[in-house]
Amino acid sequence: MRRHKLDKIDKKILKELQADGRMTNVELARRVGISAPPCLRRVRALEDAGHIRSYHADINPAVMGYSVIVFATVKLNSQADGVLEGFEKLMESFPRVRECHLMTGDSDFILKIVAKDWDDYQELHKNHLTKAPNVVEVKSSLTIRTGKNEPGVPVSED
Repeated sequence: MRRHKLDKIDKKILKELQADGRMTNVELARRVGISAPPCLRRVRALEDAGHIRSYHADINPAVMGYSVIVFATVKLNSQADGVLEGFEKLMESFPRVRECHLMTGDSDFILKIVAKDWDDYQELHKNHLTKAPNVVEVKSSLTIRTGKNEPGVPVSED
C-alpha cells in the first residue's frame, strides 16, 4: 500500500462510493466534479493506498432468513497472543459470526451473530461457542430492533 494524502476530491469520492459503491465511474466523476479518466485513476490510487478495502452488497438479513441478531461477549481464560489468535481463527470458521472484535474491559471479544431464529442461535452457543477452547463465559444480548446501521466511517469533505 502506498501512502496517499487525501484532498477534497478524494474525500468526495470516498463519501460517494461509501453511499453507493455500485455507481459507474462516469456517474462518480459527475458527482465529484471531474472527468472520468482522472476519477478512475483516483479511485485506483485510493484502493492501492488501502482507503478502499472492498466493494460489497448490503444484503438484508431478514429477507435471507436470518431474523435474529445477537451480540455475544466472550471471556477467555488467557489473553496470550496464541489464545486470542486461536479464538479469532475459530470464529472465522462460523459463517453466522459476522463480526469478531477484541475488546478491552471485562470481556475479551464481542461477536455479532446472525441466526435464523432463537433455536438456531442456541445451537451455535451450546455446541460451538461455549465449547471453544479457552472460553470461560459467553453472555448473549438479543437485538430487538436496529435503529441505525451506517456502513463505513464518517467522511468529512473539508
